[in-house]
Amino acid sequence: MLTKSILEDLGTKLITGDVEVIDLSGRLGPETPILQLPPDFAKNTPKVEIHKISEYDADGPFFAWNWMKLGEHSGTHFDAPHHWITGKDYAYGYTDTISPQNFVAPVNVIDCSAETAANPDFLLTADRVKEWEAEHGSINAGEWVVMRSDWYHRNTDEAKFLNVDENGPHSPGPTVDCIEYILSKGILGWGNECIGTDAGCAGGMEPPYPAHNLLHAANRYGLASLANLDKLPPKGAILIAAPLKIADGTGSPIRALALVSAS
Repeated sequence: MLTKSILEDLGTKLITGDVEVIDLSGRLGPETPILQLPPDFAKNTPKVEIHKISEYDADGPFFAWNWMKLGEHSGTHFDAPHHWITGKDYAYGYTDTISPQNFVAPVNVIDCSAETAANPDFLLTADRVKEWEAEHGSINAGEWVVMRSDWYHRNTDEAKFLNVDENGPHSPGPTVDCIEYILSKGILGWGNECIGTDAGCAGGMEPPYPAHNLLHAANRYGLASLANLDKLPPKGAILIAAPLKIADGTGSPIRALALVSAS
């Protein structure tokens, strides 16, 4: 009965606006930034394409609809464990086999926007996370942890979003010990506002790409290209990140949402 009362109260607060729904996703379309890997390293995801089938015309007189071409890891997206070689053996590591219970959880928002504004290569360390916990409270098992960098303001310009020069990409993300520490807390998953869950320089870390490597080895999840994290409190919001139920999907574009108290 208590659970029913809580859900009824939530429903009422959603209707009255006492609980606000925050959109954490970027716009998905042909201009969406797409990760660009070195051509001698791997094959790239194609750009998003949207093609009209009909729009109240001879091809469909009463309806409008489109067909799309896009990669699983395009735009704001969910990384399933099978996305990375370290998570390849999990039977329930695909977007169509993960329990939906794992798509909704409290979220911890670690604000690194000031550091990132001063240094696009800023790395979030375990010590910095512990400092955040000392101020805002412990990260609990089963919760999301996301890094606010305000990088999403770049997501309408692929060159600024990827931020690549002759030395490689420059974007913020976690260190190896950061991911190791939050995994030790029993987190559900980790999220970033950049093109991927790792920092631009993560290929040179040991192990390389620690967010991908360690998260998926632990059967945990990643969220990339998030937006509007500046609209969330450090604690107290609920994050909803549900991928499409793609057969044997390694990931999926998502409409990430957060529930936040308006008071």
